[in-house]
Amino acid sequence: MFHNRVVVGFDGSAPAEGATRWAAREAQSRGLGLTVIHATVPPMSSSGAWGPGAPISLDALDEIRESAQTSLDAFASTLPASDIQTLVQVGSPTGILLSASETAALIVVGSRGHGGFKELLLGSVSQQLVTHADCPVVVIREERAVDATAVVVGVDGSAASHAAVDFAFDYASRHRLTVLAVHAWDVPSFDLIVMPNTPVPIEIGDIANTEVRLAAELLAGYEASYPDVALETRVIRTTPANAILSVEPEAAIIVMGTRGHGSVIGSIIGSVSHTVLHRATVPVVVVTEQAHDDDAA
Repeated sequence: MFHNRVVVGFDGSAPAEGATRWAAREAQSRGLGLTVIHATVPPMSSSGAWGPGAPISLDALDEIRESAQTSLDAFASTLPASDIQTLVQVGSPTGILLSASETAALIVVGSRGHGGFKELLLGSVSQQLVTHADCPVVVIREERAVDATAVVVGVDGSAASHAAVDFAFDYASRHRLTVLAVHAWDVPSFDLIVMPNTPVPIEIGDIANTEVRLAAELLAGYEASYPDVALETRVIRTTPANAILSVEPEAAIIVMGTRGHGSVIGSIIGSVSHTVLHRATVPVVVVTEQAHDDDAA
């Protein structure tokens, strides 16, 4: 049902509407079908003096499903895609979308921030999907600014990072954007208080040169494979999350791997991706390591 399709979760909210329209355009760009899923959790009948309520009747559940299907079909008819399926399922949105991710090409969801500090928080569904999904997941906050022309991608040499770079170049090629590859590094920590006479064994200049060379090696071959995509590489001395967020004003979209390792700072891309997801204001793609393994196979 979901094989090689773009799947988007829809719950009727404004963020979900934006995510679904984005998903429709992406499916059309890829030449793939779009599946719009509305997951509904059936309410319990009202409780009384004798304890909690009982599950609603099957007839009432059918009415809920039919009403949701009618609304979903009406909205789907406005989407800019030629191959659209709509599906209303009873169950947990997280469970249904995670199951779809086993065969889908892409899962798209809206972020569920609600103003003030809570704008930094992901909804529980998107949080679970970026952690456990088997295919790339896109979390949509806002449309890109008109002058944003780059696909920002974090690189660190891991398999997940390679999968993210694959995604970034493919997306940039189809949408006529540039790729801005960001590689972060920092100086290893040495305890000079405990051992004040111990010389620092690595020169900062040597580390910087090594990181520049590593970034070039990581991206070797992509320009030849995608001659229509301009590539810019920035090697930034800071944490990976701060490096990515520092170039966000230039980003139409941000792409990251789910896990990884920094050659110097030993950072974990998993924690980086969550930090960026909480703070970014543009669409963020989280790509699994499995995606790169599948492409390699």
